[in-house]
Amino acid sequence: MKHLLDITTSTLASSCRFWHGTLASKTTAQPKQMLILFDQEGNPECRLVREVLTELNLDVIVAPCPAGGLNITKFKSVFNGVSPPMLVDLNSPSVTKGAIEIVRYLFKQYKEMQAPREFAGILKSSLTSKLATGVRFGAGIKARPSQQPDLPLILYSFESSPFSRPVRERLCELELTYILINLGKQQFSDMGPANFHWTLKTYRPLPNTKRDEFFRRHGNVQVPYLIDPNTSIEMFESKDILRYLQQTYAV
Repeated sequence: MKHLLDITTSTLASSCRFWHGTLASKTTAQPKQMLILFDQEGNPECRLVREVLTELNLDVIVAPCPAGGLNITKFKSVFNGVSPPMLVDLNSPSVTKGAIEIVRYLFKQYKEMQAPREFAGILKSSLTSKLATGVRFGAGIKARPSQQPDLPLILYSFESSPFSRPVRERLCELELTYILINLGKQQFSDMGPANFHWTLKTYRPLPNTKRDEFFRRHGNVQVPYLIDPNTSIEMFESKDILRYLQQTYAV
């Protein structure tokens, strides 16, 4: 019952944001060095940045900075009290702070265009993102005691996925650094659940994309999918992943 409520409120949160962070660019080119995002999953500004990362089809190393945790204390001491989100791009190199500036930077650097108004940090975006945080009762904001692994985890996800959000929230609360692989939907036939797509033909992702690679390996494109190189665990299903994270890394 608790998990059903979790997924229901997560779906409402995506609806509050009109399902931004669902569609992804058809290009799969990634920077030579992966972007680093200092993030707080439940933070309304951070959400706007992650939506753009999905829609630009960019993968990123997520360094969670939940309130009351060790990471946020170190982060603020190094960067003079600045709060997440902050993006580090070692390809430029550059450090960009705040949702508006990060969104503008990402579109200019990786799309070669100005950010559309809906992503430029206008009041409407901020209000609906705050509403999405409220619907989730502030999950993904406060730190929980944890033990830290040697290697970052790997999560296949896309921002609006109702099943992926609780997993990202738990990763943030436990301050577990992870590599976020965005598998946003790139064509009409990608729409729908993993085992049912809006097409009368045999489903195939766009060739030579991350979704195509995932499909070839697993036979579907289902998120969340977690890889933990510290324990050699690979698993689907948000409920199982949440249980695993709690048992393995919570103190």
